[in-house]
Amino acid sequence: MRHLSILILLLCLPLALKAQVLRGKVYNSKNTIENIKVFNDTQNRLTATDKNGDFTINAKVNDTILFESLFYHPKVVILKDIHFEDIAVFELKETLTELDEVEIKAEPEQPVFKEETYNTDLQNIIKEDIKNNPHLYAPSGANYGVDFVYLIKTVAKLFKKNKGKDPTYQPITYTQMDSLFEKSSFFNKRLITENLKIPEDKVYLFYDFCEAKYISSELLKEENKMQLLEELVLNSQLFLILLEQYGQENLTKD
Repeated sequence: MRHLSILILLLCLPLALKAQVLRGKVYNSKNTIENIKVFNDTQNRLTATDKNGDFTINAKVNDTILFESLFYHPKVVILKDIHFEDIAVFELKETLTELDEVEIKAEPEQPVFKEETYNTDLQNIIKEDIKNNPHLYAPSGANYGVDFVYLIKTVAKLFKKNKGKDPTYQPITYTQMDSLFEKSSFFNKRLITENLKIPEDKVYLFYDFCEAKYISSELLKEENKMQLLEELVLNSQLFLILLEQYGQENLTKD
């Protein structure tokens, strides 16, 4: 009978060894962590830690256990007897702690608008074009000088030509500009004279100039008013350059 008991014990021993369970807990440097994948690569078994960082998985000595997560370095452990004596503790290192080692490339520097350089270059362009093509800036019948009103319209159209194909939208007209600054609480005469620095007696000529620049009528919509303001600021700078260079000495009436 005794021999029979020993034989049964020997037969059950491999099954007992095979049925070992690894009980473990997973930490980071501060707390327990959940949803860590625990994979027994030897027996092809998978589980995950709970909210307390605990897990259980069938395993035995010399099995290879893998710990994986998107936010932690993978960890590989070869099980030893000590891992089965009590709850085994495993620590994972966060990958987020290494962000200071990542090379951060600075955003490309945006070009800086330098008004002085812009104005100087623009003046030179206008002067050179007038010098080379004086007939383009003098209305028919003019015998001397530069007709400033004609110059304003011609330069505006000259810049417009460089933009290529005409857009499908309708440009803002002189009448629409006049109506806008009469009725709008935002676009008012004070904005023209104080912010855009347009002289009061040149306001209507400025409307004429803006019409020749073919500004999109879509900018008249309320949601586009800041884009329209940008257009007016740029056009006012060009207008004032022309006024300063040619308006005082050569201004003639239409």
